[in-house]
Amino acid sequence: MAKMMKAACFVEKGRIVLEDKPMPDVGPNDALMRITTTTICGTDIHILKGEYPVEKGLTIGHEPVGVIEKLGSAVKGFEEGQRVIAGAITPSGWSHACLCGYCSQDGAGTKHGWKPIGGWKFGNTIDGCQAEYVLVPDAMANLAPIADGLTDEEVLMCPDIMSTGFAGAENGGIRIGDTVAVFAQGPIGLCATAGARLMGASRIIVVDRIPERLAMARKMGADDVVDISASNDPVSAIMDLTDGRGVDVSIEALGLQATFEAALQVIRPGGTLSSLGVYSDDLKIPLDAFAAGLGEKTIRTALCPGGKERMRRMMDVVRSGRVDLKGLVTHRYSLDDIEDAYDLFGHQRDGVLKIAITP
Repeated sequence: MAKMMKAACFVEKGRIVLEDKPMPDVGPNDALMRITTTTICGTDIHILKGEYPVEKGLTIGHEPVGVIEKLGSAVKGFEEGQRVIAGAITPSGWSHACLCGYCSQDGAGTKHGWKPIGGWKFGNTIDGCQAEYVLVPDAMANLAPIADGLTDEEVLMCPDIMSTGFAGAENGGIRIGDTVAVFAQGPIGLCATAGARLMGASRIIVVDRIPERLAMARKMGADDVVDISASNDPVSAIMDLTDGRGVDVSIEALGLQATFEAALQVIRPGGTLSSLGVYSDDLKIPLDAFAAGLGEKTIRTALCPGGKERMRRMMDVVRSGRVDLKGLVTHRYSLDDIEDAYDLFGHQRDGVLKIAITP
């Protein structure tokens, strides 16, 4: 009889519940990870609300920190009992997309090797990690050892929000001396702010309405904050701050038409909009912000970069002290209480940023 484990499963729109599920079998290229800490992401809330479709009964979650419980027979270079993380994106490492450098669009097994969002498997196409155990596919491409001295909470942001937020800064092509605007200071937006600072932005303007997030943004490197609870027009505020010039790079980290438009409107001619939002409806591009197609503006989108090398880099940034994201963990829950954690996070109560979930 198969051993059972606890797992947070999508049941139907509006319901993610804790259930007992069989522990997964370990294939030759897989690793079974015992989860020691995980968390809830905004994308999980999209799933909960029915805005992003997944199969009923799927275990949710894509941010695992844990210990190798069992290795597949073909996995080399790792040991059972070793502390590891895996990225939210778990590429095969060998598809055409991966070999072209687009691991998040991994199409392993398809005729042409490309699949939109194909690298995101945990809690999307395979069982995720809001559970006692998770099966990590293609383990040699995805397991990243945790260095001695780093705690679970110090590396908890690496699998997704740090990697995603930093990708927003990287995709913006930020250069030393640039002025950058970041729309929304949720966990990913805060990481985008930290990434912009690391990349050399000389001025970072952030937009949000929640006081705790604006305060945290200053800790992450923001120079100016635009509180939209006091002003409904962040575009005018940013244009005033930049003497009408606009910013070199804007990063959209919410996924709404209004923030996308504003992020496009505030970039100077030749500037770049780096989009991180998960959009639920068709987007429209306003003609004036698009400069009739003649403004030489660039729009780039991103999905969280994954794989073990990306995870190593993220953990090295943490270990170096260049950025400290521990303050993003504002609440802690046990896996047994994950339904309460979803209620808190989904309704954004009590100044919540990220919740550490421990089995």
